[in-house]
Amino acid sequence: DDQIERERASQHLPGGCCALAAVYLMGKFYVANAGDSRAIIIRNGEIIPMSREFTPETERQRLQFLALLRPELLGKEFTHLEFPRRIQPKELGKKILYRDQNMNGWAYKKIEEDDLKFPLIFGEGKKARMMATIGVTRGLGDHDLKVFSSNIHIKPFLSCFPEVRVYDLTQYEHCPDDVLVLGTDGLWDVTNDKEVAGVVMEVLTSYEPNDPCRYTMVAQELVVRSRGVLKERGWRLANDKLGSGDDISVFVIPLGGPGNYT
Repeated sequence: DDQIERERASQHLPGGCCALAAVYLMGKFYVANAGDSRAIIIRNGEIIPMSREFTPETERQRLQFLALLRPELLGKEFTHLEFPRRIQPKELGKKILYRDQNMNGWAYKKIEEDDLKFPLIFGEGKKARMMATIGVTRGLGDHDLKVFSSNIHIKPFLSCFPEVRVYDLTQYEHCPDDVLVLGTDGLWDVTNDKEVAGVVMEVLTSYEPNDPCRYTMVAQELVVRSRGVLKERGWRLANDKLGSGDDISVFVIPLGGPGNYT
């Protein structure tokens, strides 16, 4: 993240990205994630999550706590409190549900003038946005990103620090059908864990266990199915829902070799 900031100044290169990395070291996989890419391990048909998405919803309490500690980052335009919907001026003095950085559930409060500001986090699911700007809360770069038509920087809330999960390969016997799948959000936006595992098993069983191209073919199939087929109404999946409109990158990494096959 520091390197990107230096290049921004010296080479005039703005922008940023999410990052997902898997490092194999001394019998263990270390999976580090900063953003909305994800990784899962499929072992003997079981799905083991190796990351989670970092969105305004999943990181609500961290974001609200930072805003509470440093209210100047909100630029007098936002409130760190969350409400089920936008508050209208006519509702001043009335009671409405809210939650802050310490709360998992909701409580009631009397609406004050500050509550009329735009919420730090607004929307649900894929439509949730932080400061009405960005839908991911960890990533690299984007030091110049600001709220539209303002001088409010997003970066203090956009953390570059990844979450790291560890998987010990020495604790299990792995066969050639056990894999680690790494995918960008273009895959996970339209394909859930169970569907990914289904494609993995479907493709792998059509190849011999010692055929090295079988893993490449799984990755290719996951990309193709998530993109869909171009029809009159755009790219469509097999169920006729819209295909992924985002970039789709997939790695499929075997956890066991032919010698481990049982």
